[in-house]
Amino acid sequence: VQLQASGGGLVQAGASLRLSCATSNVGTYGLGWFRQAPGKERTFVASISWNGRSTYYADSVKGRFTISRENAKNTVYLQMSGLKPEDTAVYYCAAGTQPYTSTQLRRNIVGSWGQGTLVTVSS
Repeated sequence: VQLQASGGGLVQAGASLRLSCATSNVGTYGLGWFRQAPGKERTFVASISWNGRSTYYADSVKGRFTISRENAKNTVYLQMSGLKPEDTAVYYCAAGTQPYTSTQLRRNIVGSWGQGTLVTVSS
């Protein structure tokens, strides 16, 4: 399993940004995003089931972030809108440990990590 995140950058508060994560061999795995702010632990942000039918979000991003996946392109996305300075973090994409599951990542059960991409939101 390989995961390659991209799309981070520096934006102003209120802006939108889309993260992408190119994957390999994860078409049947749940995928998701975590983030780690400076000096803090890595936390769950959002996840999507292997078939795209179920999505889960941390309370802090509900209504602002949208996760989606295109299995034909082996890519998972995180569309972020209404960004706030507290969204500043390194964002990591992740895959579950078992195929055909939906809830592993929101339970912090992670099989593979991608490298992070930095999102900085200025006030």
